[in-house]
Amino acid sequence: MSLSQEPAFSVLKDELVCGYTDISKESYAGFSGKHEIGGQAINTTNGAGPHNLQTFVLASDGTVLHCLPGYWNPTDLVREIGFAARLHDVWTNPALSEGQKRTMFRNLHLAHHNEHPAAMVKRSKMQGFDQKYEAKHRLASSDTILDSRLAAQALVPGHPIPQAAFKTTDRIMHDRMASRPFVPFSKFDTAAYVDYGRPKYDKNEDFRNANGMITNPEAAKKQELLGQVPEKKNRKKRMMRRVVNTAGRGVINYGVRALR
Repeated sequence: MSLSQEPAFSVLKDELVCGYTDISKESYAGFSGKHEIGGQAINTTNGAGPHNLQTFVLASDGTVLHCLPGYWNPTDLVREIGFAARLHDVWTNPALSEGQKRTMFRNLHLAHHNEHPAAMVKRSKMQGFDQKYEAKHRLASSDTILDSRLAAQALVPGHPIPQAAFKTTDRIMHDRMASRPFVPFSKFDTAAYVDYGRPKYDKNEDFRNANGMITNPEAAKKQELLGQVPEKKNRKKRMMRRVVNTAGRGVINYGVRALR
């Protein structure tokens, strides 16, 4: 997703007041490589990388109308912003009681994914590694799984992942939002809301050529990681740096001795 792409850019610029927060130090944050402002971009699926990025749509009083976990296609993002506008009308309607507003919020979210066009649903297929993560760690408890028996097949080596076993990310999003009717942003349980799939999400876009192929796999593996990086990965990188530094000193020392 690129917020600078149309139709998202004009909607964000003309219809919303935008801001951002660095979540890299939050406990629920995932981790990925470091992406520079001028770095490359790449297409991905809706809802990929939910731990790394969340797009909140708030009312002026800080009430959460909607939250899109992960990356989203610009056209689909605009569709969801339009849906949030409908929720804003409900929230600001003085003729409705608080109970009525919350009921309408739930019903609208539960129904909205059925309004999504087929192309959007297709773009909302969960990443295969996230499906495997859910099947491996939460087979009996994950709300992303529709059929645990089918989902278990995702763990069989060489077996195709049965897509009918998993919800699409657009449905996961609306199902989870339905249980959070008009929650203040300060009380929104982001950690639980974005908790599906593995914590790491990185497409290594800065290491791909024009055909989308990774040209330097080793450099991609050794890139700097940001976010809540597991200690074992940091420890491994520190060990690799020590090995490289030690080897470098050995070459220098050997060269000095040879000159003598």
